Amino acid sequence: MQSIDQFFPLLATPQKAVITMHQKPDGDAMGSALGLYHFLQALGHEVTVISPTNWASFLNWLPGCDKVVDYETNREKSAQIVNATDWLFCLDFNVLHRTKNMEQLLTQASCTKILIDHHQQPQEEAFQYGVSNTAKSSTCEMVYDFIAASGYADKLDITMATCLYTGIMTDTGSFRFPATSAHVHRVIAHFKDLGLEHTLIHQYIYDSSLETRLRLLGNTLLNRMEVLYEYNTAIMVVPKSDLLRFDAKTGDTEGLVNYLLSIQGIKLGALVIDRDEERKWSFRSKDGFDVNAFAREHFEGGGHKNAAGGRSSDSLDQTVRKFKQVLQQYEAQLQ
Repeated sequence: MQSIDQFFPLLATPQKAVITMHQKPDGDAMGSALGLYHFLQALGHEVTVISPTNWASFLNWLPGCDKVVDYETNREKSAQIVNATDWLFCLDFNVLHRTKNMEQLLTQASCTKILIDHHQQPQEEAFQYGVSNTAKSSTCEMVYDFIAASGYADKLDITMATCLYTGIMTDTGSFRFPATSAHVHRVIAHFKDLGLEHTLIHQYIYDSSLETRLRLLGNTLLNRMEVLYEYNTAIMVVPKSDLLRFDAKTGDTEGLVNYLLSIQGIKLGALVIDRDEERKWSFRSKDGFDVNAFAREHFEGGGHKNAAGGRSSDSLDQTVRKFKQVLQQYEAQLQ
């Protein structure tokens, strides 16, 4: 994989470009994709954003989101676009299998592939150009850096800033996580100078829930949370019946796992959700416990040191039982 700065000269010639991200895109994945989308369009490129799956409705307000193609419901159209493209930008994921059912299409595509991501252990051999930097707060911060270093920094406008702010804000936990560097604050200051209205973005993301989502949250905290004080760990187990009872939509469980770290003394928070085809895990940590290594070792996942995901084909009861057994190996680290 060549350095991303080797790609910059190619931006001068209009090309067809596709931008994609991980399945069930969050604020950083969608924000970085749309921020880059508007930038490449400003340079005269023909650009399409394709999401591997649907996404949370609270992201629909993002500029350009109405033009994003959902691969799951438009497979033939998506394949035609990918097979005809010159460039494929892969944002906010480190390995192609994180695009779920799009993996084969992306693997076989003969176009130039470019990676922009901040997760550990990227699949470098799959890309011709790229940048992977785990020290960065978000992929949106990295897209800002891409624009700033490209030679076309003057193209950055309020539309791009709105998209990029969304991902930086969500991936830093509203600027409270350790990756919120001085550079992040300088980026936000630049956005404010452009006229960014940050309060509206917070309202779109955090103040647009349906009543059913809050009831799901309340039920999960009251009835599905277990605190394992001997391991300084807390876990939430959400069965499929809860998702049906509260008519859960994509994005309704986002952020649930973060509540666990608000409990005094808790170093590891885990959330497992019973999906149709698999059990999905989310892990969060503090005080140095590495959930990226934990997820990779035991739950076919990975991510960041303090935030990672995983999966299991076991039943809900079986995967929870395995989690509790595995915890015994980490008792000393979690004390």
